[in-house]
Amino acid sequence: MISQSFEYSAPRTLAEALALLAGGDAKVLAGGMSLIPMMKLRLAAPGRLVDLSRVPGLTGIREQGGALHIGAMTTHYEVESSAVLRAKCPLLAETASAIGDVQVRNMGTIGGSAAHADPAADYPAALLAVEAKVTLARKGGERTLAFSDFLIDTFTTALEPGEILTGVIVPVEPAGAGVSYQKMLQPASGFAIVGVAARVHNGSVRIGVTGLSGKAFRAAAAEKIFAETRDVQKAAAAVPLGVEANSDIHASADYRRHVAAVYAARALNAALSRAS
Repeated sequence: MISQSFEYSAPRTLAEALALLAGGDAKVLAGGMSLIPMMKLRLAAPGRLVDLSRVPGLTGIREQGGALHIGAMTTHYEVESSAVLRAKCPLLAETASAIGDVQVRNMGTIGGSAAHADPAADYPAALLAVEAKVTLARKGGERTLAFSDFLIDTFTTALEPGEILTGVIVPVEPAGAGVSYQKMLQPASGFAIVGVAARVHNGSVRIGVTGLSGKAFRAAAAEKIFAETRDVQKAAAAVPLGVEANSDIHASADYRRHVAAVYAARALNAALSRAS
């Protein structure tokens, strides 16, 4: 299908982009991997696209104050291949390598994925497990939110009208932390039927889960069980408990719950094997 007609703008500054967003029915265009297909299917019909590809300062990865700052327009491939991220936040690099296919990783961006909040996207599980933050720019200022507070529901975030997600901040991992991202993928799209990110350090664990429910979440009950028992199977079995699981043409709710426990165990075991 062909999308409805729209205006296209390619601002050269962040201030110009924010001004365009304030001017009515406009949407930000990052990599376009989600928005363009939705427009073709008439599931989205913005009056204007504001392309951020020419705005300086929205790409790249830098270390500052014990954290890694990732520009929102940094592509999945750049996240996957970054030597800094592989050394200092390997969970994010590993997760990026599992996204879609080569073409998607070359075009899609971390900021676009985070802002889209697809319940089957890969990044949210990892961003929750590393306790990431996001920076949001608006006319007259900027604010920073924990990613757990930014993610509201299916395709819904805390972005307010006129705001742009400009970056992602992740802590530098301490020595000895072990991480892993494991997922069952939908073969055609590469999205996660269920994906689990695990991060282990000094006997504590963080577990981020995607694909299982309407939004990615931290498996707090499973984390507590692991901290108390160090039993991988018991912790993994608790991941889907009490969760309203998705059911669609790809997998039933019961199957997703089963897969979540299996992949949680795989992620925990892999993270433990990498921890020291």
